Amino acid sequence: MALTSAFTSFNLPVKNVEQSKAFFTGLGFELNPQFPDNENSAAIVIGDNLQVMLISQTFFNTLTERESVDTSKYAQMTIALAFESREKVDEIVNTAVSLGGKLHAEPENHGVMYHWGFVDLDGHLWAINCMNIDAVQG
Repeated sequence: MALTSAFTSFNLPVKNVEQSKAFFTGLGFELNPQFPDNENSAAIVIGDNLQVMLISQTFFNTLTERESVDTSKYAQMTIALAFESREKVDEIVNTAVSLGGKLHAEPENHGVMYHWGFVDLDGHLWAINCMNIDAVQG
């Protein structure tokens, strides 16, 4: 049985909520007006039913007894998003770099999927992809 959720959210610890907010809104994502926006957190809508909660590292540490991952040394996960075109993938990655992010990998074209990635201001890895639906169905 599949679980359903009206809105899926994941929490990312960040060093500076305001800087991270500017980064993600600069990529074209929007703040979720239904969630409080304060010095400890901000909700960024990144899909129809998906958002990322940018949570200050200090506040994030109160939510768990586990030690946070040092993203300058370790990868905890890669956040993968799919978009409608190769041009959109390029636009997002190039914009991320212009806003202070870093390239995660060189662009890769696998025929069925085009992939490129960036590292955000806090070291989180983002994989930006588009699928060639015609190639998948063929």
